[in-house]
Amino acid sequence: MFALLLLLVRTGWSPLARFDRGWSALLHRYALRHPVWTASLQTLADLGAPWVMRTLLGTAAAWLWATGTRALAGWAAAAALLGWAAERAGRALTDRPPPHFVDPVAAAPGPAFPSGPALASAVTCGALLALLWPRAERPVRCAAGGAAALAVLAVGWTVIALGVHWPSDVLAGWAAAPVVLAAPALALELWRPGRIGRDVRRLRRRARPRVQRVLAPPLPPVGVAEADGPVGGSAGGSAGGSAGGRGGPGGSAGDSMVGPTRWAESATERDPRRS
Repeated sequence: MFALLLLLVRTGWSPLARFDRGWSALLHRYALRHPVWTASLQTLADLGAPWVMRTLLGTAAAWLWATGTRALAGWAAAAALLGWAAERAGRALTDRPPPHFVDPVAAAPGPAFPSGPALASAVTCGALLALLWPRAERPVRCAAGGAAALAVLAVGWTVIALGVHWPSDVLAGWAAAPVVLAAPALALELWRPGRIGRDVRRLRRRARPRVQRVLAPPLPPVGVAEADGPVGGSAGGSAGGSAGGRGGPGGSAGDSMVGPTRWAESATERDPRRS
């Protein structure tokens, strides 16, 4: 699509030219009649400026480098640089002037094709969404995807409504963004196969909740002599002796009944909190 739009702009295809002029004139008249709307669009255009978007992507690349995911950091930095290069190359090939009005509400220097804000916003939002995807659950993914799409559409609409880019300039910027994002990833995968996948798995592991094991304090050691105290010894001995004289099983029964009971009593006496 980007190559097709580039060809149509260079040849001056009349249907595309009429489409651009019609939409630009309509939105410019609306901007002149609503100054508050125009001021809000100018603020949004400042927030979506190419240097702001590339700064966000560069910050994400620095964070990825610090976390050890060097392949993803290189991909993000390469996408920012390649987007800038694609914008410069398209402007050099077409040298298309921006819309001209008698009473403009905004101005942008240099050629208009492709739209720098549209390209930079699409590349940055796409890259940030791709980095967030393995770390988030499905509701967060849906919310982030909707926010990214809304931001890209808002930036593209803003530059058209302010009269600094033609609609086809914005479409060309959006069409170039997937190529800008995919080309560094493909080159890195061919150079270092599997490196991006390992970094993505590392991001996913970092997003998992960390479970802290809580161990109960151990029971205090109880000696054999303390477990079989005077009461336990006499009771166990008498019960064992009497039962042993009658056949033997009583001895084991006495030990099994008195010993554990006395051990529990001793543990309770040593630590009242266990009662």
